[in-house]
Amino acid sequence: MSTERRLVAHLRGGFVGGTSGAVSIAAHAAGGGATPGQSSAVLLLLAAVAIGAVAAGTRLPVIAVLAAGQILGHIALALEFEHMHAPSPAMVAAHLAAVGVAALLITGAERGCSIALAALHRLVPRAYNAPPVRSHVTPCVAHRPHSRRVLLPAAGLGTRGPPVVVA
Repeated sequence: MSTERRLVAHLRGGFVGGTSGAVSIAAHAAGGGATPGQSSAVLLLLAAVAIGAVAAGTRLPVIAVLAAGQILGHIALALEFEHMHAPSPAMVAAHLAAVGVAALLITGAERGCSIALAALHRLVPRAYNAPPVRSHVTPCVAHRPHSRRVLLPAAGLGTRGPPVVVA
């Protein structure tokens, strides 16, 4: 997969995951649901991330992945309050309308990103290559201090005192 396609896939995954979570919360609130607690919010976040990963990793139709995200989001929000019920026709219609509009917007964003990346690719036809760096091999030189060889043996084995031989 090229870098351009990977970027567009990540864009699709982020939009699908975020939209699934946001529409689930909005529909839950519009349907008279209570404010989600921490546990249901975490479950909803996990569901949105999972749906986003599925959308980014596959070429399934966006509308199908969004619909699956709505189902998972509704389940995640309903688990905390234990009110699993059949959704009303108005709620189903609102979800379907939101999924349809979101799918159109996400597909348009995908196409727009592809067009923008193609235009950028035409403007900058190749990646920037830095000029080669010439490396100079530095010879290894052993350090030899300029001390007289006479001083070292004449230093003696004592711990303190003046030197035995003065040069």
